[in-house]
Amino acid sequence: MKPALLLAFVAPCLVTAGYAAWAGSVEDAALKSWNQATAAKYLDSREIWWQGWDKSQRDHKTVCVSCHTVLPYALSRPSLRGALGEQVPSGPEHIMLNNVLRRVTLWNQVEPFYHNGEYGPTKTPESRGTESVLNALILATYDAQKNHLTDITRSAFDAAWTLQIKSGDQAGAWIWLNFHNAPWESNESQYYGAALAAIAVGKAPDQYRDDPKIQENLRLLRGYLRREYANQPLINKIYLLWASARLPGLLNSGERRALLATILSKQQPDGGWSLTDLGEWKRQDKTALETRSDGYATGLTIVALEQSGLARNLPQAKRGLTWLAQNQNQGEGLWPAWSLNKKRDPSTDIGHFMNDAATGFAVLALENSH
Repeated sequence: MKPALLLAFVAPCLVTAGYAAWAGSVEDAALKSWNQATAAKYLDSREIWWQGWDKSQRDHKTVCVSCHTVLPYALSRPSLRGALGEQVPSGPEHIMLNNVLRRVTLWNQVEPFYHNGEYGPTKTPESRGTESVLNALILATYDAQKNHLTDITRSAFDAAWTLQIKSGDQAGAWIWLNFHNAPWESNESQYYGAALAAIAVGKAPDQYRDDPKIQENLRLLRGYLRREYANQPLINKIYLLWASARLPGLLNSGERRALLATILSKQQPDGGWSLTDLGEWKRQDKTALETRSDGYATGLTIVALEQSGLARNLPQAKRGLTWLAQNQNQGEGLWPAWSLNKKRDPSTDIGHFMNDAATGFAVLALENSH
């Protein structure tokens, strides 16, 4: 190659490389702009409120475990410990964990979250099935930090497997709470619950997924998740992508590629994702759905991409992380999200439920990115 031609070729490459390095440094700086301390303060304050709320109280001095506030808290709060220099769980975290341990220990004595009758004819089995999966997931998350599966967590899994549906069209899943409140307690939520169970098994240390005693349960679970996959809203498929990271046999390579393409096609111009785009929703009060990027959809999507190993080479994932870092409410510590069911007053405690989920998953995504 002639010197002039060589220079003409190299110069644009140097410019491109220089721009990429500059852009990367800008993004890296942006990723450090969020406030971990205020995020922890928000999460703790909401958990304290939940623990004291009259409607969350249950028998034996326990509280129910919610998908919007308690579960995201349990999944994300431990990830902040190192950055904040904490040696032990925070006070609210300790109380939350002890609450779950108490309900698992007293499983045959505690009442279900909801009884048949007032809330519908199937609320007792719905409550039991839902709680059993959430308990197993929370305890497996904490055991994973110590690299040891405790006996009480095995008990939680045992309770869940006992309640797994063994025959019929829903074989492999659990009867799930349905109050017609999307996205966690509605018609499509049974699949979400089964995906959470798969995530729990994948998280559990000591190679729990290889335990001979649960192989038939896993066969049923995989069968359900694969059988019903095509009919699911995108949000459920994102949870399955997360589950597939540590539990083989949930997605084949073609499904994985197609799912990734669909997920990336939903990314907003600002780098985030909107919950409205992850399913077909209609609010009960007929108000228009929010179409802006939100912390829950963006955080969940990034977590799934990170856990599945796809995020590390995706510029779209870096843009999503940058959106999260730049869209924390610095004053309150939270990330915003909006109800799929009705237009809620964001200043109320119930109006904060979606923010609770958004903040938990945003923190998990950002902390996992290190």
